[in-house]
Amino acid sequence: MFDSLRNGIADFGAAIQKRNVWLALAIEDIGDQHKRTYLGPIWLLVNYLAFAGTFVVVFGSGSTIPNFPIYVAIGLLVWLYLSEVVTLSVSLFVREESFITGTTLPISVYVLRQTMQSIIRTGYAACGCIAIILISGATMQPAWLWSVLSMLLIFAATPAAVLIFAVIGAYFPDLQFIVTNIMRIGLFLTPIFWIDAGSGGLRSVIYLWNPFTYFIEIVRGPIYSGTVPIGAFAICVPICISLWVGALVMLGLARKRIAFVL
Repeated sequence: MFDSLRNGIADFGAAIQKRNVWLALAIEDIGDQHKRTYLGPIWLLVNYLAFAGTFVVVFGSGSTIPNFPIYVAIGLLVWLYLSEVVTLSVSLFVREESFITGTTLPISVYVLRQTMQSIIRTGYAACGCIAIILISGATMQPAWLWSVLSMLLIFAATPAAVLIFAVIGAYFPDLQFIVTNIMRIGLFLTPIFWIDAGSGGLRSVIYLWNPFTYFIEIVRGPIYSGTVPIGAFAICVPICISLWVGALVMLGLARKRIAFVL
């Protein structure tokens, strides 16, 4: 295990040294995805605003949640990021097959490329989220810094999550279809536009056992309620650490075999 962990760390270290490669590729990918459009990457902002606006209009009517636009805007921002990371990661190595089999780049380069793409896309969406928060009448508070730190924590754990799903997806191609369907359902099983009133029942079970609940809460809580969700942090931090340990061990074991599996 320790040899695998050491090999995984070495691969990530080599990828970090080649940061110019995956940074350039990620930026190029974003540009290529919006090539020849009038708005370019601004479509990422427009898409988020359209999605968030639809949620506010459809589910906000008669809602008992105070400051519903803020509640939805932050929850949706985090969910879209996490959903994209999970969904795209499963097929990552399959999409990068030609690069993996034709170059000697560290496997982690492709992981960091995917991570940076998701972060860039979320940056555009975050502009829309901030606009909704400010238009809804919220005023900036020192507690908001905890939301920034929470997003940085999520970003820091992203490469580990990408790697785990990508390795498993390379060995089990059907997983991408399973994950896609689960994430579609997860949109409604995650407290993005609903809350748990603590009355028990199935809704409370879904709320408490859904890990996405806590990642959304560490970002939303400081802005929405002005409090630091210590309980959610106590769950998210160990998850992030476990992801990294598992990812590095898995990378050490599989990095030389991925090219033969694809």
